[in-house]
Amino acid sequence: MKVAELMETKLKTVTADTTVGEAIVTVADAHVSAVPVLDRSQQFVGVLSTTDILEAEAECRDADERERLFRETLVRDIMTVNPQTVEPDDDVKDVAQRMLYLEVHRLFVVYDGQLVGVVSQSDIVRAVATAKI
Repeated sequence: MKVAELMETKLKTVTADTTVGEAIVTVADAHVSAVPVLDRSQQFVGVLSTTDILEAEAECRDADERERLFRETLVRDIMTVNPQTVEPDDDVKDVAQRMLYLEVHRLFVVYDGQLVGVVSQSDIVRAVATAKI
């Protein structure tokens, strides 16, 4: 089975210039644990995950600093840069092994330099449970 058969293509994204507070709203509204980050020219430049947000928040010493994090800090300052990607034609078993090796829950799918989707561990488990793999 190929990644293209499992991947989600309707992605919520944020820009590198989005504030952390605005990005948190996007993540929460989309019911996801990470969103791809695009630059001004719509190129995929990073991933903002709940882990990135929690790590940044953990460094805040008080409520004022936490408020500044949400209001003034830009996504580019806390996102994961140069994220690992896969292609739509990649084999799902290989991608699953790669996720385990990298200790990540999802990999974004890029085709011809453009972000086209995401495949997650949940997508793979669902496919196994429904005997698609």
